[in-house]
Amino acid sequence: MKGRSLAEVAAGAVVLAIAAIFLGYAVLHSGRGAVAADGMLLRASFDRIDGLANGADVRIAGVKVGSVTDSRIDPETFAAVLTLRVDRSLKLPSDTSAEVTSEGLLGGKYVALVPGGSETLLADGGRITETQGSVSLESLLGKFIFSVTQMNASQPNQGQQPPAAEAPK
Repeated sequence: MKGRSLAEVAAGAVVLAIAAIFLGYAVLHSGRGAVAADGMLLRASFDRIDGLANGADVRIAGVKVGSVTDSRIDPETFAAVLTLRVDRSLKLPSDTSAEVTSEGLLGGKYVALVPGGSETLLADGGRITETQGSVSLESLLGKFIFSVTQMNASQPNQGQQPPAAEAPK
């Protein structure tokens, strides 16, 4: 009995070691690993960042070039201020824009950067001034339902036949 429990413990340890190796491989090769710690820090203010969390991707043309490292509220403007760490090798123009967008209808959120055409470049610690916050799907659906309801209310009896007049007796 003692030999059997030792074999079970050894088998369990081997399974856990293999699982840890697979997990490490998945993290290193998924593209979700950390961007180099020496990346360039940029800041951007948004009116809303619904569903965007620290660690979310920063992408250019769909390619991950960084991540969101911090999010906070500006106490004066009540805007959401994001700190982004992007690959230092990128030479981003000063008129680069940032947009909070989603991977799909049910996908996660990320920050999409669109480089501009300016000759001057963003420096480490620079600020992206052209931003667009996230669009709330619930808000859009609410507006759509409200507009359809209003449209139906303003056009009563459309598609219905008027009542037939009775013939005089």
